[in-house]
Amino acid sequence: MKKIRTIYSGEPVRLDVFLTETGENFSRSFARRLAEEGLATVNGKARKPAYLINEGSVVEFSSPDADEAQEGFEDLVLYEDKALLAVGKPAGLAVHPNAANWEINPSASLLGEPTLVSMIFSARPELAGGGIERLGLVHRLDRDTSGLMLLAKNAEAQKALADGFRERLMEKTYIGAVAGVPAEKRGSIDAPIGRASGFKKIKVWEYGREALTDFVVKERAKRCALLEIHPRTGRTNQIRIHLAHIGHPIMGDKLYGGPAAPRMLLHSLSIGFSHPSTGKPTLLEAPLPEDFKRAWKALKKKD
Repeated sequence: MKKIRTIYSGEPVRLDVFLTETGENFSRSFARRLAEEGLATVNGKARKPAYLINEGSVVEFSSPDADEAQEGFEDLVLYEDKALLAVGKPAGLAVHPNAANWEINPSASLLGEPTLVSMIFSARPELAGGGIERLGLVHRLDRDTSGLMLLAKNAEAQKALADGFRERLMEKTYIGAVAGVPAEKRGSIDAPIGRASGFKKIKVWEYGREALTDFVVKERAKRCALLEIHPRTGRTNQIRIHLAHIGHPIMGDKLYGGPAAPRMLLHSLSIGFSHPSTGKPTLLEAPLPEDFKRAWKALKKKD
């Protein structure tokens, strides 16, 4: 992260507005974030975004440094060719920052905690050009979900993969450990998902969007089970919401009532799809990580 210092000259202006006009390509929301987090100061003091700076004010602010290295991305790569990357995202790593400025200025992803996006930008800065949007992202996983993610390396592949997810042509398989044991070996959950007015949390809601999840019980313990899960639609938090809806929340899922576990036990295992360049059927997989295996073993032993 680099520090920029400037002496302001001109008519009084809001701090956040000034920051958007520095040539660093900050969005207004990102400029507000800099001020709110104390990363922009006026005459040595942190100020609110609406603070008016005047002629002669000394403004200092942090700006992401495109040369700042973030280690570890290559260790996540599971497969790569000229069109796409497949990575194994660890649990606890957010896919991208909450502030959207990184989509306009990818180097902004380097400001704040490491994310998958910041690691991509650090390791593969060329993905910020060539008509590729969002550094090649075509889908996402929750912070606490581990597993396989696909990334496009060119604009054509990005369109093809994004179309595949949107048109439900991707065969996605997850592994999840849930509280309780479903009565049947196989099941389908067909329940709309949405955010009702006045509620922050997405949930099953009669006026929500269509959502369908299939599952197969792979292992049973006394008070928990390991499922192979196939989301047929791609709603936010779909698997977590659906399984909680039928009384079997994901272990470690604090938001939807899952019992305590060392981590949220949900993992994106594999994706089957048509290769964006060749059209050939392709299946990529991210093996279950060791922390998931240990947690599941401990749960079974505890039962």
